[in-house]
Amino acid sequence: MKDDAVLADVVAAGHTSRTRFQIASVSKQFTAVAVLLLAQRGLLRLDNRVDRWIDDCPPSWDGITLHHLLAHTSGLGHWDEYPMIDLFRPVPPAELLAAFRQVEPMFAAGDGWHYSSPGYVLLAHVVARAADRPYRDVLAQEIFGPLGLADTFAGSPGDRPAVARGHGADGEPLPSYELDVVGMGAGDIWSTTGDLLRWLDGLRTGRLLDARHRDLMLTEHAATGQEPDSRGYGYGCFLGSFGDEAWFHHTGGNSGFRSFAACLPASNRRIVVLSDSEATNMAVLNELLTVALN
Repeated sequence: MKDDAVLADVVAAGHTSRTRFQIASVSKQFTAVAVLLLAQRGLLRLDNRVDRWIDDCPPSWDGITLHHLLAHTSGLGHWDEYPMIDLFRPVPPAELLAAFRQVEPMFAAGDGWHYSSPGYVLLAHVVARAADRPYRDVLAQEIFGPLGLADTFAGSPGDRPAVARGHGADGEPLPSYELDVVGMGAGDIWSTTGDLLRWLDGLRTGRLLDARHRDLMLTEHAATGQEPDSRGYGYGCFLGSFGDEAWFHHTGGNSGFRSFAACLPASNRRIVVLSDSEATNMAVLNELLTVALN
């Protein structure tokens, strides 16, 4: 396999290499880097309690730090634990945060691991407050611009060109999740295979983070209880091994979209899969990986 390996699974016809897809939870890598950049500059600390940056935190959040949110060890639930939130409906940020406050954590901070997109939405609010800029501006100015990710953006696409439309497994078009507020920081980024390759290269080679903060991102902070390929979670990425080689990666699934981005540093291999169809399930992804990495 070539060093510059790209796997692009584009289901619908008519796309080009510059078509932007929702990368869903692969967005969490960018959120983690935004937090780490601010930590690197001394604008926040990873051991800051959430109530340092988020107003009116309930007593049940006592002890939750930014580290816990990054590593999914905060005890906060995933979307299934917040049935009152409609992922498709625009809401004011205050209403969304109020919904988060209504649900008790599943365990005390640090006592377990549970994947939590709401935790990453909170991190996006922390980034905006610590940087004193909108979250999307931080991404554009501090990450997308410096790495030359010209086709990448966060939030609703508006009238941008070359934007894919998501489809169900049956091929029918699906509505998009709300990305400006509900998905902010958790699954709000649109990108291309080429830009995600540049992203993985920039992350791996330290173009944004110094060695200490990059190592923090790519260190296993919690065991996930999953298969060896995803046995641990760092900050914004799963850690494990594919065959006998270590890698970091993340999958993503928004309404109508599926994504995957991985890096195997020892052999300098990077893999990106972007799809505008929910037919691209884990069986399809595993088949692609088996072909590409063997």
